[in-house]
This record gives sequence, C-alpha cells and structure tokens, in this order.
Amino acid sequence: MKPFLLRMLAAAWLLVLVGFTAQAQADLGPVRSALRGGSSHDLAQYLAPAVELSFDGDKQNFSATQAELVLKDFFAKNAPTGFDFIHQGASGEGIQYAVGRYASRTGTYRVYVKLKPSRGAPVIDNLDFTKE
Repeated sequence: MKPFLLRMLAAAWLLVLVGFTAQAQADLGPVRSALRGGSSHDLAQYLAPAVELSFDGDKQNFSATQAELVLKDFFAKNAPTGFDFIHQGASGEGIQYAVGRYASRTGTYRVYVKLKPSRGAPVIDNLDFTKE
C-alpha cells in the first residue's frame, strides 16, 4: 500500500510541476503575428526596455523605441511573405527562446528570439535575423 501511495504522490507532484512550467511559457502567438505581418509597432509591445538586434551577425543594442525604428526599416526593405516558429524551448535557468523562419521577397531568414523574465510576461531580450 505504501509504494502505491508514494507513486501517486510523485505523479501528483509531477503534474503540478508540469502545470507551472506550462504557465510560465510565453504565448508567442502575438509575436508570430507581428513578424508574419511585418509590424514593428505590434512587435515593439513585446520588447524589453533594452534589446539586442542582430542582422547577419551585426549585433547592436537598442532601446525599445530605437529597436522599433530599426525593425520598421528592416520590414520595409524585406517585406514578409510568411513567418512561422519551428522550435521553442527553455534553458535550464528558465530563459525561453524560439527559432523561426521569416520569408520575404528578398530571401529567407532564420530568426532567433530570446525572452527574459519580466514582471508580467516574458519580453524579447534578443532578436537575431540571419539570412539563409
């Protein structure tokens, strides 16, 4: 009887942990929509106050306001024809990330998004576009 009770308690604890992990994951649907539509304005709502943007290995740090303008220029020059996330995960420390593919008329880019914890929901700390 004791082993059964221990297994039931362990299973219940595992379900609780999985539930907390699932709740902590960021909902990337709005980020996907903003990238798919090439909307720097919509994407800016999810940026951290300081963001690292990278285009083909050229990394620079920007305020969220500056990053919105840089992204607006990128989207104007590389109008999207599609975007989808192909992988999402989290590090052992709980840092969330996602990898996606941004298709435009000028080419296809692999997009890496790193999120950091914030008071409300995780925010984009790093956004990297690499032409394939």
